[in-house]
Amino acid sequence: MDKLTRLGKSDLQVNPIGLGTNAVGGHNIYPNLDEEAGKDVVRTAIDNGINFLDTAFIYGPERSEELVGEVMQEYKREDIILATKGAHQFKGEDIVFNNSPNFLKKSVEDSLQRLRTYYIDLYYIHFPDGKTPKDEAVGALKELKDEGKIRSIGVSNFSLEQLKEANKYGYVDVIQGEYNLFKREAEKEMLPYTAANDISFVPYFPFASGLLAGKYDENTTFDDIRAKNPLFQGEAFKQNLAKVDQLRPIAEKKGVDVPHVVLAWYLNQPSIDAVIPGAKRNRQVVDNLRTLDVDLSDAEISQIDRIFS
Repeated sequence: MDKLTRLGKSDLQVNPIGLGTNAVGGHNIYPNLDEEAGKDVVRTAIDNGINFLDTAFIYGPERSEELVGEVMQEYKREDIILATKGAHQFKGEDIVFNNSPNFLKKSVEDSLQRLRTYYIDLYYIHFPDGKTPKDEAVGALKELKDEGKIRSIGVSNFSLEQLKEANKYGYVDVIQGEYNLFKREAEKEMLPYTAANDISFVPYFPFASGLLAGKYDENTTFDDIRAKNPLFQGEAFKQNLAKVDQLRPIAEKKGVDVPHVVLAWYLNQPSIDAVIPGAKRNRQVVDNLRTLDVDLSDAEISQIDRIFS
């Protein structure tokens, strides 16, 4: 394996290329998922040196954790850095977010059961609720950390203000948030804060629903969530495709594809220490690792910055 990188202030050492597992048992996210194929994707990741797996209670719900937990039984537990998330609470047909200490503690216990492990390396509060003080929520996770049930503390989808409150005592190691070359708000205040406070920022939607993967053209049509996404509408879609096309010469020069250049650019941003692209097929997992071979010059980093400014 290439170099490992540390997440935040924690002692977790991860391959900068991780695996997001919402397509492993995430039946409520993707229809017609093959569970055996999903488990094989996780195996392929671990077998090829990816040690950072990212799942969540709500993927399935519950099923992704169960399948990841099944696969983990085939490996040495200490070789895997496992992240999961909680905050969704079912109330009849409704789902609410709950960050109360009692709920988070129960969520961790339930995740431990599904994952068939006695500790979770990184536990995230998946979404903020509207009422729990964030330092209290994180305080509950700190207690679980002191008990050895989790090794590090994360938050996800928090605003900067919520993150500051959560990190009142310096307990937050990682924040996960939306960030990609088309959605760069995090650069204004979030990334400077995380860099200054030794918190790793893990971006989700790194390929902007596939747009930054370089596989669409003007004739591509969509009948899923992308059909309503402004990035995929009319003239904006054409302009966005033209921006992505400007990455092709850089990729060709490096002997890689556009997604590898995109991921490498993220890993050159302050406090982005790891990325967690999802995958439905084994070859995607192996292919994502080619990112580690991409060495972008300062000039190329600036050029990409300008293209998407």
